[in-house]
Amino acid sequence: MAELLVIYNEEAGGVDDAARTAVLEVLRGGADVVEAPAGQKDLDEMLDAHPGRDVVVLGGDGSLHVTVAALHRRGELDARTVGLVPLGTGNDFARGLGIPLDPEVAARIVLAGRPHPLDLLVDDEGGIVVNAVHLGVGAEASEQAKPLKPGLGRFAYAVGGLLAGVRSPGWRLRVTVDGRPLAEGRPVLMVGIGNGVTIGGGTPLTPQARPDDGMVDVVVALTTGPVERLSYALRLRRGTHPELRDVVTGRGREVAVEGERVPVNADGELTGPTTRRRWTVVPAAWRMFT
Repeated sequence: MAELLVIYNEEAGGVDDAARTAVLEVLRGGADVVEAPAGQKDLDEMLDAHPGRDVVVLGGDGSLHVTVAALHRRGELDARTVGLVPLGTGNDFARGLGIPLDPEVAARIVLAGRPHPLDLLVDDEGGIVVNAVHLGVGAEASEQAKPLKPGLGRFAYAVGGLLAGVRSPGWRLRVTVDGRPLAEGRPVLMVGIGNGVTIGGGTPLTPQARPDDGMVDVVVALTTGPVERLSYALRLRRGTHPELRDVVTGRGREVAVEGERVPVNADGELTGPTTRRRWTVVPAAWRMFT
C-alpha cells in the first residue's frame, strides 16, 4: 500500500473544508495516509518526521511551490513523488497538466500512482519556479488582483491586469534566451517565462509551453500606447497575444533579465524588485502523479 504524506494549509484562502474531508477519505481508501496540516514553518518538521513518503499537496499553485521548493532545498526531489489535488483559487499548474479540477477525481489519480517526470526552473538566487514567472505588469497585476479574489475568484487576475497595464510606464530591460537577445533597449511591459501554460486562474501566458520538454517558453510584450495595451490585455486572456506585432517570443534552456528595477512574480508570489535575474531549466528534476 502506498504511503502518503498529505500536506495542506488550514489557513489557506479558498479551501472548502468539506472538499478537503472528502479528498482525505478517498486517499485513505487506497493508501496509508499521514495528515500534515502544515504551514511553511512546519513543513520541514513534517518531512523530517516522515522520511520517504510521497507527498500529496491539497491546495493551489502557491502550496505546490512551497512544497517543491522545500524538497528541492532538502535534496529530496528524487526520493519522493509529488501528488496534487487542486484546492486553490487558480490551480494553473493542475490545469496545464490536465489534472482534473474535481478534487476527488484528482485524488484517485494520485492513488493510481503513475509518476511523470517534470522540469523545474532554478534561478541564480536558489529559488525555484514550478509553473511560471513573470516580470513587470504581470507581477503588478497579481498585486492588483489580491483584494479582488474574494469577489472575482479566478477572474481577479484579468481585472488586475487591465488596471496595471493602463498605469505602468514600462521598464527598460534586456531579455536573453540562451544568450540570444529578445528585447534590448526598448521599454518592456511584461516578461513571461512559462514552464506551464497558464497563470492567474486560466490566463494562457505561454500557450505552447510544456513542463516536460526540457525547454522554457518566453513572451516579451514591448510597451505601446493605451489602445495597444488594452488589446494586449484582452488577447492575453484568449492566448492570442503572441500574434501581436509588439510581442516577441522565444524558447530555450536559460533566460536572463537585467535592467531597471522590476517586480517579479514566481508561481503567484511577488518577489523583488530585481535588476538582474537568471533562470535555468533542470529537465526531469522531479516527478508528479498525473
